[in-house]
Amino acid sequence: MNKSTKRRALLLVNPKARRGREAIDPVIERLGGGGLAVTVEPFEALPEIARDIVRLRHMADLVIVCGGDGSVSSAALAAIESGLPMGIIPMGTANDLARTLEIPLGLVDAADVIVGGRTRRIDVGTVNGHAFFNVASIGLSSKLAQGLDPLLKKRFGRLGYALAAMKVLARARPFPARIVEKGMVIDVRTFQVAVGNGRHYGGGNVVEETAEIDDGHLDLYSLEMTNLWKLALMLRSFRSGRHGAWSEVRTARCVEFDVKTRKPMPVNADGEIVTSTPAHFKVHPRAISIFVPRTTASR
Repeated sequence: MNKSTKRRALLLVNPKARRGREAIDPVIERLGGGGLAVTVEPFEALPEIARDIVRLRHMADLVIVCGGDGSVSSAALAAIESGLPMGIIPMGTANDLARTLEIPLGLVDAADVIVGGRTRRIDVGTVNGHAFFNVASIGLSSKLAQGLDPLLKKRFGRLGYALAAMKVLARARPFPARIVEKGMVIDVRTFQVAVGNGRHYGGGNVVEETAEIDDGHLDLYSLEMTNLWKLALMLRSFRSGRHGAWSEVRTARCVEFDVKTRKPMPVNADGEIVTSTPAHFKVHPRAISIFVPRTTASR
């Protein structure tokens, strides 16, 4: 292929991602062999991602993010604004968006997906203007994100999450919140309010059993129980997305939600603390094109 006809790929690499130590050279080689002219741009902090896309978009026909879910979400709004399709090389701990889109977790295999050229338009959720693909939440998961040692996360992966989660659960207390949906106000006492955009979150949990990442709505759940340790009995339901069958779990489906708390509380979006309550959640239907495997079922 003549160099002038090659598609130009802006490859954003996070060397601090859990799998960032893995050699990126085979990925670059596979992309190049598939007809892409690759420009590599490293980043160390998430805010750099959007700035890099805006700064270098005139040099690219597509953006590729090497990193975890937080890195991919940080690229979303800039990619949408630039009109560039986005590829994912999953180098994080959970890689929930990759799971939702059936993108292989092997780095070279993920590069093959991008070379294949098939894209799918998917929804993007926002909370107070910050993008998320999987889930944004208030309560338990935010405390987990705040308390998780980055070194523990990088060294032990999901085991690190599990150890930190046990500490959070031992200290957790319910909090009052107000949920507003279509003008209807619901006052609750809850351990967590979560709003999902995609299908998978938390390393394989399912937002809601019928949820899809291009269905044009958000799925909310609120944990309203007296004994938090009952969560142990609910784990299988969360893995299948059927947790709404429990009386202690409030669920709702809408295109916008507002959640207010007495005091500002942090909001965790795709594993990163991005804002605080009051929180406005909104879905942006089919706002971005992502490279997906050709074997993925058409939506």
